[in-house]
Amino acid sequence: MPVGKFSNGQKALDGAVAADPDIIILDIEMPVMDGMQALPEILKLVPKAKVIMASTLTQRNAEISLNALSLGAADYVPKPVSNSGVTTSTEFRRDLLDKVRALGRAQKSRSKIPLKRVEKSNQTISKIVTNSTSTAKYNLRPFSNVRPRVLVIGSSTGGPPAVMKVLEDVAPVLKYLPVLITQHMPATFTGIFAGHLGRGTGVETREGQNGDPLKAGTIYVAPGGKHMIIERDGAKPIIRLTDGPDINFCKPAVDPLFDSAAKVYGAATLAVVFTGMGADGAKGAVKIADAGGSVIAQDEASSVVWGMPGATAKAGACSVILPLNQIASKLTQLIQGSSK
Repeated sequence: MPVGKFSNGQKALDGAVAADPDIIILDIEMPVMDGMQALPEILKLVPKAKVIMASTLTQRNAEISLNALSLGAADYVPKPVSNSGVTTSTEFRRDLLDKVRALGRAQKSRSKIPLKRVEKSNQTISKIVTNSTSTAKYNLRPFSNVRPRVLVIGSSTGGPPAVMKVLEDVAPVLKYLPVLITQHMPATFTGIFAGHLGRGTGVETREGQNGDPLKAGTIYVAPGGKHMIIERDGAKPIIRLTDGPDINFCKPAVDPLFDSAAKVYGAATLAVVFTGMGADGAKGAVKIADAGGSVIAQDEASSVVWGMPGATAKAGACSVILPLNQIASKLTQLIQGSSK
């Protein structure tokens, strides 16, 4: 049962502290104060809450939803245009409930992160241990001894701002290889996401197109509603878009991209699995590791939802598990030819 229900953004602000919610579903289009106006104010009042933005699948709302992620929203959910669709669409209800449950589980798990007592200047300070993912729990693979020739990325819930931050930081070395990204997004969103990445990194970025030859210094985003894989056209790696069934309940899915990268590039494959719900990418990451490539997973403490990276770690595919703020430096080392 919801702890609060409000008809506009201002009422949500007025009632947020008393409701003390873990998860907030915030509609972009509301009277008095819309979702984008309310979002930063709500996060100030209840900073522990995870916000899911709800919007219809228009170009404008897709742009607004991605901006909301950069302002602190955890995820978004596309909703039907009509009010009747909101109550009758099984796909919308399933998507929303899955995201609420995933974020709720992540909140519960995060609340169990132990406090570490630190002695300093005769004062005892309690602080949250920021990196709660102990790599000792997981079987780690050695890094590849081959310099990477492709970077493949998979992400979902919480992924867009994480991917943006890391790629902005590694932009100077992206001239050495192509980057392919599968982010769980509907078709209206992926082109806009590609535009954001291009502007943020200064690197040529676009949605992948069927038959595109892979070029170093270019970022390719899997278009919504299509799986993006790598194939060989003679000696030349190209993009192939496929319209097969959902994989791991997703299209685009990460596993097909990772699996194909392992087949084409082998030990020269470098992969990162960012925050996201579910287990998509774990099987493909094992294929990359088995082929001698390197896999990095984002750690639990810095992930919005530690589903995808957690599944990858538990599958024994990772060379390292890192907090978000350490991934860029490791990628830069590897792309430049050092695994130390």
